[in-house]
This record gives sequence, C-alpha cells and structure tokens, in this order.
Amino acid sequence: MKRKVVVAITGASGSVYPSRLLSKFLQIKDQWEAIGVVVTNNAKEVWQVETGTLFKPEPAFSYFAPADFNAPFASGSARFDTMIVIPCSMGVLGRIASGISNDLITRAADVILKERRKLICVVRETPYSLIHIKNMEYLTLAGGIVCPATPSYYSKPQTIGEVADTVVDRVLDLAGFDIPSYRWGK
Repeated sequence: MKRKVVVAITGASGSVYPSRLLSKFLQIKDQWEAIGVVVTNNAKEVWQVETGTLFKPEPAFSYFAPADFNAPFASGSARFDTMIVIPCSMGVLGRIASGISNDLITRAADVILKERRKLICVVRETPYSLIHIKNMEYLTLAGGIVCPATPSYYSKPQTIGEVADTVVDRVLDLAGFDIPSYRWGK
C-alpha cells in the first residue's frame, strides 16, 4: 500500500533537513501516493538565510498555504497516514501539544493524532526549557513521536548533507519507509 504523507516545514533553523527529506522522497516514489507540503512564511525566510536560495516547490508534491483548511489532510477522511514536522519549532510543538488548531499545520497534526496515525516532530531547539520538555511529554503521551534533530556519526559523514541525512534517514525509518541507510552492526 502506498503512503499518504504530510510534510510541514516551520521556521526553526535547519532547512537542510526538509530539503534532504523531500529529495529522498523523490528517490522512493514507488512507496507513496501523495506528499502534501505546508511551508510557513517564517520557514521560507529561514530557508533563504540558511541556503542562500528561495524556497522552490517541487512539482511532484502538492503544496498548501498555512491558512488553507480545505487541504485534504485537514480531515481524517482523506486518510493521510503520516505527518512529519521538520524542523518543528517549539511554538508549533506547543500548539500541537495543547490542541490549538489555529493553522493547517496544527489542524493536520490534530487530525493525525485523533485518528491514531503517525506524527513525527523533528524538534530543533537547544537547550530545552521545562516548557519545551513538558510539551514534548504531552505530545508523546498523545501518541506523537519527538525526534530531535540530533545527528549521529557512526556512518562517518563527510558533508553537511550527509550529517543531516543521519537525522532524515532516522525520520524515514520511524515513518516506516524502506530506505537504504547506515545500519548499526552491518
């Protein structure tokens, strides 16, 4: 069965993560039916600062504005099975954890949680305040997965992209995709 995935890109630092994630989705087109993408205005600004380029939509994916509550994944009946918020700002994490559905990202996350589907939030803030930690706890108790954007170095990455891939590959593993990546002990 092909997957239906929502990718939300928020204004936290770490534009390399969604960039690599979307590229990897193009490499595994046989595993998904639909990828819906929501990009906040802050995310577009951070993207430009960090990459030196404007955010450019990839035609293989469907894009939705943060205020577009008519997006298919704003309803559980559309049967999107996974949502990845990458990077996930602490503001967005807090709104999701509190059940505040004030934009498409938080509404989609609310839908994913209420339908008992997979929500993965790739948090990027450091250090964490007690409020951040409590919000991560609430999200986890609600069934979400908190995956800090903490790279690993077992694979001996040589570039920033390879370092970011250690996080992105972990996210794709958590989401249940079959991808070639470094495996411990192999």
